[in-house]
Amino acid sequence: MTSKVKHIVGPTILCRTGAYFDFEDPESSDFTIEEIAHGLSNICRFTGQCRNFYSVAEHSVHASYIVPPEFAFEALMHDAPEAFIGDISKPLKGLLPDYKRIEDMAERAVLGRFGLSLPMSQAVKDADLKMLKAEQAQAMRNADIWPAVQALDAADVILKFWPPIEAKGRFLSRFKELGGEV
Repeated sequence: MTSKVKHIVGPTILCRTGAYFDFEDPESSDFTIEEIAHGLSNICRFTGQCRNFYSVAEHSVHASYIVPPEFAFEALMHDAPEAFIGDISKPLKGLLPDYKRIEDMAERAVLGRFGLSLPMSQAVKDADLKMLKAEQAQAMRNADIWPAVQALDAADVILKFWPPIEAKGRFLSRFKELGGEV
């Protein structure tokens, strides 16, 4: 695929490989799984407000193991658009009226590039919430359980708080293991 985005024109960001990601036309952007793994491994969950650095990449790898095998690839990739749009906290998203439109465009482009479509399966949505409950206890040491996860069992995972380079490597390894091409 040849990218139409060759330089900064309008709302674009430069990826570490030199490619640009265009927020108004993400489908034309030339990005690979490498940019996604790199971005996710350097983004901390919970806007960084956790006891140790805990990346979106590590969250995604764990999520891919707690779903039935047929949903593992979708679970690994469920937050892939965040490599470009960031991990915006849910309370803040509600205050940004244009954000949902931008997020939807990025999700369709990024997930579509890897053969996935929206909406996410219920298995992945449930796994994401179960991960959230486990993360609240292990990464946040949160005493007050949020209503969205109160009735759920926490995912049976132990967070490792991988440094970015390890999180990136594990994300890419899991991607290949699930049939993705790097």
